[in-house]
Amino acid sequence: MTVVTAEEVERTIAAFTRLDKRGDRKSMNKLAQRLQKEQPHLLQQAAAVRTEHGDTVGEAAVFYATLVWAMFDRGRDGTIPRLTAQNLADADKVVTEALAAVEGLADRPPHERIAPAMIETQPHIYKKLAELIAEDVKESAMTVETANAIIKPTEVVIEAFDAALAGRRPGERQGTVVVTAKVGRNEPCPCGSGKKYKKCHGELGA
Repeated sequence: MTVVTAEEVERTIAAFTRLDKRGDRKSMNKLAQRLQKEQPHLLQQAAAVRTEHGDTVGEAAVFYATLVWAMFDRGRDGTIPRLTAQNLADADKVVTEALAAVEGLADRPPHERIAPAMIETQPHIYKKLAELIAEDVKESAMTVETANAIIKPTEVVIEAFDAALAGRRPGERQGTVVVTAKVGRNEPCPCGSGKKYKKCHGELGA
């Protein structure tokens, strides 16, 4: 079992906070470009959330998925496994079953809609996730509706990475070629932002 430490979680949050305060768009674009290359299925999952719930929710889903990926990636020797569509689908089933076992889940605030069985796998990530979502809602950076929509997909990402690193449901080793169609500059960005590729992840190569 590979548990992300509290220190790794805090270091990741600190790094993201620095980028945000500096408005370092170039570094954020590089991070997004790396994520797109290494974890395409993760971005596709976030894009599906956007399709179902709209742009605002989709952007929040992408942000939290990126944050979770960075937490798992920090401090690892080499690149972490690439999640597959099957890995994410299986993780969704695990999370769905765990949440179904929690009584009164729908009556809880978003940051408390986490199954105890899930928390045991990555306690430090889940603790920080609950803190961040509670803070975002309290400070009106995110609506309760948005938080409700992204909490489960974020738990799915955590479970998928945890399973891949622990070997329960291994992902692909990085370096595996993923065949993807070339994205036209005026086509929607595959990250699910809703923007044209040239105005989103295509900017770095422009």
